[in-house]
Amino acid sequence: MSNLIKEIRQSIRLIKNDMIHKYYDLRINQVEDPYRAMFRTEPYKFIFILSHMRSGSSLLANILSSHTEILGYGETHIQYASEFDLNKLVSKVYRKTQNIRNLQDLKSLRMNHKYILDKALHNKIFLDEKLLTSENLYSIFLIRDPERTIASILDLKPHWSEEKVLTYYLNRLSTLERYAKLINSKERTLMISYDQLLNQTDLVFDALKKVLRTQSEFSEEYKVTNKTGRPGIGDSKENIKAGRIVRNPRKLEQKITPTSMAEGIKQYENCALTLSEYCKFVKNPN
Repeated sequence: MSNLIKEIRQSIRLIKNDMIHKYYDLRINQVEDPYRAMFRTEPYKFIFILSHMRSGSSLLANILSSHTEILGYGETHIQYASEFDLNKLVSKVYRKTQNIRNLQDLKSLRMNHKYILDKALHNKIFLDEKLLTSENLYSIFLIRDPERTIASILDLKPHWSEEKVLTYYLNRLSTLERYAKLINSKERTLMISYDQLLNQTDLVFDALKKVLRTQSEFSEEYKVTNKTGRPGIGDSKENIKAGRIVRNPRKLEQKITPTSMAEGIKQYENCALTLSEYCKFVKNPN
């Protein structure tokens, strides 16, 4: 009898989830404008964290998506060939994040979030880079120093060589510079470093609030969900599951050669300089 009840409950869950997914798809896909959904008076706006692997992007994504006006869960891996692929993002994010378990959860069916969030850590994501110039897209550039970044990528991907990691890092920073020049809007961009996110948190949160024009403040504490810390979505290390900013770094054994460090530092500094020219940025206090 208990197995029968479990099977019935599972069947009901599947039917419920299917109905909810069809509801979201109907509202999203029956409108020609990719920035709108049925019954919404305002178009969606989109936030993209433009960054590189091991930059702290999972921490930033969790902080942003815990804000009441922003919906997201991490890296969706959607490739954007046109603005109509934004429909895929809206649909995927709502499907993955909105769980209807009781009557109180029905409010999520309103689809009244202001922003939908995704992050891009690889060059293959924006097949049409002009999409980044849309007035409804906001880009948060996040970069991290090469020493910790390269060591952390090697820790995550031990099958990668230092040369491969360095090549990825240099190419990605170069791409971020190109994105900033292409967007060329200080109204819709913000550049921050991982060090600033950890150690100048209030200044970063204030800058985020101003650029995104949110009604309320951001918080160091964030929601931990079944997506938090899952490989393929974001950081799978334990610190990310703390539900708050953890400022004590993990110990890494990987050593980086001086040549790689020199190349990484040069590209990092060039990237930071370019981003600060084309984007709003958090000024270090004197």
